[in-house]
Amino acid sequence: QIIEVALDRVSQMALRNPYELEKYIKACIGAEKGKHYVFIDEIQLSVKVKNPLLDEAVIALEDRELAYITFYDVLNDLLGNPDLEIFVTGSNSRMLSKDIATNFRGRSCEIRVFPLSFSEFLSFSGSDKHDAWIQYMTYGGMPQVVLEEDVYAKSRYLSDLMKNVYQKDIVERHKLKNDYVLENLVKILFSSIGSLTNPHKLVHTLASVLKIRTTDETIKALLGYLEDAFIFQKAERFDVKGKSYLSSPFKYYAIDVGLRNAFLGFRQQEKTHLMENIIYNELLLRGYSVDVGVVVLNKRIEGKLKQGQHEIDFIVNTGFQKIYIQSAFSVEDSRKKQNEILPLQETGDYFRKIVVTDGNQEAWSDDEGIVYIGVIPFLLNKSFLNKEI
Repeated sequence: QIIEVALDRVSQMALRNPYELEKYIKACIGAEKGKHYVFIDEIQLSVKVKNPLLDEAVIALEDRELAYITFYDVLNDLLGNPDLEIFVTGSNSRMLSKDIATNFRGRSCEIRVFPLSFSEFLSFSGSDKHDAWIQYMTYGGMPQVVLEEDVYAKSRYLSDLMKNVYQKDIVERHKLKNDYVLENLVKILFSSIGSLTNPHKLVHTLASVLKIRTTDETIKALLGYLEDAFIFQKAERFDVKGKSYLSSPFKYYAIDVGLRNAFLGFRQQEKTHLMENIIYNELLLRGYSVDVGVVVLNKRIEGKLKQGQHEIDFIVNTGFQKIYIQSAFSVEDSRKKQNEILPLQETGDYFRKIVVTDGNQEAWSDDEGIVYIGVIPFLLNKSFLNKEI
């Protein structure tokens, strides 16, 4: 007993009126008993209509919005029927997940759909693991990308998606008069994936490199818009020994590395940063809460005690347990390896510690209990973090 509504279809345009939408759904249910499932697509096309039971002329100016009926009102009414389950999708330009949470007053939940994981990408790419990994690092996990065989079509699709959907959504929703600052902010963030930053630092970069004058407040707002539109995800930093979050700086990762690469014209494809970004996305996709770890160490240099911060790429939080993960493209150089494992050695606890390297190396453990594994088996084995080696 499925009721499907697609508001972008000409045949169902009348249902953009919330009154008509409610009447249609109730008519489809009729006297039938049992659970009904309602799927409404492109809900942002629904319009506000005046409530005929209210006289707008006598309503205070600050309450004028309450004189109109929206799809939120209709769906809240329908949710009173225990035999209904309602699923809604829409564009970020008119509707955000936080709007849903506010307007449905705790009676809804968000199902977040990520781009394809590497294992999903591999499952229908038709390539072996190694070739699929190179493709995934280059073109990302948007479904149409893996279905499209022509590399130029892949690139064009990603570029158009970034420009005509994501950026356009932000400009339209927030009524930006000039998207020049937004475009260059995106370029800076994409170019420095996984680097520490904050609004003030970004303002300085825009001014010194691109001669663009703006303010911390403007950049902070734009960063929020980019997160809401699912272009970037912000990672907070956590002091491992101090057991507290650090207010600034923080890191931004691309929701999809293919969008990132296309926006930059497939330049600046540093595999170390792309692998780190993909691992971060994979951890979120698996449902983990993820932070960037900071280990503060005191060292005596030339007789003076100096404090230094060492980074653990990811802290995976699993309730009462933690897992520390370093993304290290290569640890063949002994000095590079020591730099990567030093903060893991100095956490002061016995939680699991993992180093993910490039390639297809199966998991193995050193004498200190630090586990090393290639990125390909790490991404393909979803249960790896749930068991000891």
